[in-house]
Amino acid sequence: MKPFRMCPDCRSEYNDISDRRFHAQPVACDSCGPRYTYSDGEKVLYDLKSILRETAALIHAGKTVAIKGTGGYHLLCDALNEEAVRVLRRNKQRESRPFAVMFRDIESLRKYCYLDHEESAELTSWRRPIMILKQRKQLAPSVSNGLTTTGAMLPYMPVHYQLFRMLETPVIVLTSGNISDEPIITDDETAAVELGRIADALISYNRKIINRCDDSVVRIIDKKPALIRRSRGYVPRPVDLQLDAGNILALGVGQKSTFCLGKGKQAILSQYIGDISNLATYEFMKEALERFSKLFRFTPEAIACDLHPDYLSTKLANEMSRELGIPLFRIQHHHAHIASCMAEHRLDEPVIGISFDGTGYGTDGTIWGGEFLIAGLNDFTRYTYLDPVALPGGDAAVREPWRTAFSYLYKYFGSSFDFMSVPVFKQAGQEKLKLLAEMLDKNINSPLSSGAGRLFDAVSALLGLCTVETFDSEAPLRLESAIGEKTDEHYPYTAGSPVVFREMFRSILDDIRSGNLSMIPAKFHNTLAMIILEVAEQMSSDTSIKKVVLSGGCFQNKYLLERTCYLMRDKDFEVYTNSRVPSNDGGVSLGQVAIASKRFKQCV
Repeated sequence: MKPFRMCPDCRSEYNDISDRRFHAQPVACDSCGPRYTYSDGEKVLYDLKSILRETAALIHAGKTVAIKGTGGYHLLCDALNEEAVRVLRRNKQRESRPFAVMFRDIESLRKYCYLDHEESAELTSWRRPIMILKQRKQLAPSVSNGLTTTGAMLPYMPVHYQLFRMLETPVIVLTSGNISDEPIITDDETAAVELGRIADALISYNRKIINRCDDSVVRIIDKKPALIRRSRGYVPRPVDLQLDAGNILALGVGQKSTFCLGKGKQAILSQYIGDISNLATYEFMKEALERFSKLFRFTPEAIACDLHPDYLSTKLANEMSRELGIPLFRIQHHHAHIASCMAEHRLDEPVIGISFDGTGYGTDGTIWGGEFLIAGLNDFTRYTYLDPVALPGGDAAVREPWRTAFSYLYKYFGSSFDFMSVPVFKQAGQEKLKLLAEMLDKNINSPLSSGAGRLFDAVSALLGLCTVETFDSEAPLRLESAIGEKTDEHYPYTAGSPVVFREMFRSILDDIRSGNLSMIPAKFHNTLAMIILEVAEQMSSDTSIKKVVLSGGCFQNKYLLERTCYLMRDKDFEVYTNSRVPSNDGGVSLGQVAIASKRFKQCV
């Protein structure tokens, strides 16, 4: 607010000790404070009422508007107008990923979404996150694109409330103002150029956004908030630690990235950064790191990063370690997941750590992701893991889940299996299947992965829910969304070392052939929950440990986590899950700080 000199009226209130605005730094009015501007290529408006009236008319006409928020620009359109949503998708280059929506008020929201007490409390809190809710009534079909959940939020800026007074629709799409996979735009000149190609009008104000920040995303799981994206409203609130973290900097991972400053007995996580393999996002991370270091007067004594040698965060950690002459700690990915939850709950003792996600670099150089660990903050032992499967084409198998489904069946049933009897493989065609089989036989670009995420991919593809992904984690999301009928049934498996899924896939194929598709998603999720319970019981029997920590991106799955917690507590396990930081890769930097601080103490 420094550039905005107070008018006599505001200065009088600011200096009057009896006034409620006494020394209130953001005090301003229409005369001396920030002002909105509307432009659409034909006219420019400065009067706020005229701006709101013109914007409402555009939304009613099915147009797209870009509007400057607190942490960056947003794009909005009528969430009940299918054509408007499709146009926004096409222009934003966001093919299928669900859009978040903003409702006029909670009464309007309840008409379209189910809302329980915990969800309502978090949704209406001052943080105003996007809340993942079960749909009651469908919006425009392209908003959620076939999922049974909606990311919903309520107004949190004055202009939102004022706009809804003018709008006929009770709900608008409100999505980040960017081209897909790039950081949210904060600069007015960039917005005019980039968003001018997407939006029919642009609404800005003359106050600079210093700190880029996305909307936070939350889901209520097991009756408590589970952060999926930790940003506006939740950052930079620190996590209080059991141990002294000194001054340790953790640089996180590659995707869904955050960094974390360990400062004394507190850990301060950055806002959501994103995929730093994108150059613009990488620059955003370095910019945010510089700002946080200045804000919190932070100079690192040691640095922590992921074990993966090719992450840009790892390379940055190497550079900083050399330049500053300070120790570097390379932390195994899934150990950091478990440690993030331990740090959040102030645990510093051996636990049964179960980490399910898609990808993480293992100590043996292979891809991990279905891990059962005996873990402390200092170190861990890999007790067992999900049966590794080859990924034909490497990253191509992640983008095309049908490849992973083929690999599982080829591994368990061999070349004699009638692949053409399964619809997803018949659709792929004989030539593609022959090529994949050759890649697997000759181990050509087919790295092994024990990732639980790949198991979700395979089952989702077999059911025809998602054979080719158009956004990250689409296959698991569609599989969870397909859970309909409730059942306690599960598929057979072998809980050894590793955990083998031969009989599970045999039974799933039997259900597909018999046409009994509706029960498969629930039975699959139940199977994973039963595996977690059975292996945890084996681990507890061997170690006498009763505290179980669940972390990793797969535990953002509401059904899986709630089912697992129910089964574990029924057997008297103490279950700990992430709540204040994401269980996905957005929380890994906290785990890196906790582990590195433990190891750093042993070095000095």
